[in-house]
Amino acid sequence: MLKNLFALVGLVTIIAAGALYFNVKNTLSEFDPGAGQTYKELIVNILESKDAATATVWRFPVVDGLTAEEVEETMKFVANEHNIANVGELPLSKDISAKSGKPYRFVKIFLFCNSLTAAKMLDYNDAFSAYLPCRITLVEDKTGKLWLYSLNMDLMIYGGKPLPEDLKKEAVNVKRIILDIMKRGAEGDF
Repeated sequence: MLKNLFALVGLVTIIAAGALYFNVKNTLSEFDPGAGQTYKELIVNILESKDAATATVWRFPVVDGLTAEEVEETMKFVANEHNIANVGELPLSKDISAKSGKPYRFVKIFLFCNSLTAAKMLDYNDAFSAYLPCRITLVEDKTGKLWLYSLNMDLMIYGGKPLPEDLKKEAVNVKRIILDIMKRGAEGDF
């Protein structure tokens, strides 16, 4: 009797696993073709960093010797070159210093946006508003080294059902521009 019970449990488990496999496979077939690679990279990044925030950002070390002002100037130049608007800046370290009464290491958030692409993203899905505008943060770490950080856009672009082709093309272009701003800003490359 016990042997038959275990056999029945095994059979039910195999049927359930098969049904789950085909259900997941069917659902994943509706995802963007780049979703698998995007999620693989996310999992690898989480396992390596053991931190979801670190795993979901791009970061570039600023070349030693460049000042925050030089990085800012370069980023603004590159953004202008790509015709993407600098729609705001938040000098966070100044606000922290003003409220705490103590100096704080340099942290400034830059907001870049192509408003026409943003409108298309919003027309597609209001949840994309959480990604707008594109933010790049210039951070002085605790050792005094400058870094540039931005949210990795791959989950937004590839992580679910495919974006309409024209919208995906624009989103990939904005990604390319943000990475160029960061890379060239980190190198002081006008």
